[in-house]
Amino acid sequence: MSGPLQGITVIEMAGIGPGPFCGMLLADLGADVICIQRKPGAQAGSLDQFKGRTSVVDRGRRSLALDLKDPAAIELVLQLVDKADALIEGYRPGVMERLGLGPEVCHARNPALVFGRMTGWGQTGPLARVAGHDINYIALTGALHAIGPRDQPPVVPLNLVGDYGGGGMLLAFGLVSALLHAQRSGEGQVVDAAMCDGAATLMAMLYGLQAGGQWQSQREANFLDGAAPFYSTYACADGKYIAIGAIEPQFYQLLLNKLALDDPRLSEQWRQSAWPEQRRLLAALFSQQTRDHWCELLEESDVCFAPVLDMSEAPRHAHNQARGTFTKIDGVTQPAPAPRFSRTPGAIRHGVVAPGQHSQDILSTLGMTAGDIEALVRRGVVHVHQ
Repeated sequence: MSGPLQGITVIEMAGIGPGPFCGMLLADLGADVICIQRKPGAQAGSLDQFKGRTSVVDRGRRSLALDLKDPAAIELVLQLVDKADALIEGYRPGVMERLGLGPEVCHARNPALVFGRMTGWGQTGPLARVAGHDINYIALTGALHAIGPRDQPPVVPLNLVGDYGGGGMLLAFGLVSALLHAQRSGEGQVVDAAMCDGAATLMAMLYGLQAGGQWQSQREANFLDGAAPFYSTYACADGKYIAIGAIEPQFYQLLLNKLALDDPRLSEQWRQSAWPEQRRLLAALFSQQTRDHWCELLEESDVCFAPVLDMSEAPRHAHNQARGTFTKIDGVTQPAPAPRFSRTPGAIRHGVVAPGQHSQDILSTLGMTAGDIEALVRRGVVHVHQ
């Protein structure tokens, strides 16, 4: 196994959404991520139905399945904490403390531990202890309000902005930053990663544009939200779509040249009052030919063009195939590790494993014998996948 995080051990308290996504990113880049999972048969969470062999974000870990209601299981986790570099958890504030696994307890045993906490609202604030999901967190930051057509409700951007971009990815960034500090100083710390904070951070440029009078609160009234005809999607004759992103004037002019358009109504690119008419002209043209026709004419040029592909088509595109953007593990097509490193490339260690598949191996690193482990299995503290 390679990767820039090789030699780093991370304990992941099993969860849903951004926590597992963070764990996947760390494992892809070489960290040994030990996932503490519930024993099979324990009360399932509401989203556990989405777990299983095809749960891509759960790839690459080693699995230790425990009954965390048993103090003996908590002691096993603490013994792993003694040797770990980091821990990530995605429970509501206070849950880890009630389990006896809060930051104070863990830092008393391992002062250099980086303790990553993933929540929606954060560890503090009036909303800290209430439930929520991605859509709620991005709603509070201005992000959700900015996305969608002018005269319709805001459009839900999947769960990419809160869960993954503002959540799991921000936690991974914070965790690695704190690990660098811990390596220099020997001091661990708590990383409070909130999806609400992260989604707000992703909006930094737009808040700057608003402050400069270059962004309106009205949806579909700005150059990046679908109002501009040169930065939008268009339907083709076959019902498929293309995406145009010709923001810079030289790219816009090239687009007009490629399309053989010299209509003066298209000449003033940045006059917003002209945008509706310009959009109608471009939409009428693009609707006359298939997506493949426009790909042949515009792809691999500087007009800033791409076909809008669905998830079945994307892995087959020539560019994605050439770069190996997607891979297949255990028959499941999925994104390959990113970003790419020239000296220490990441890799997927393996696909999704069964809860407890590595219980024996992990516990043996704590100096436990096969007999010790068997005793814990008989008591119901540990589950070993057969």
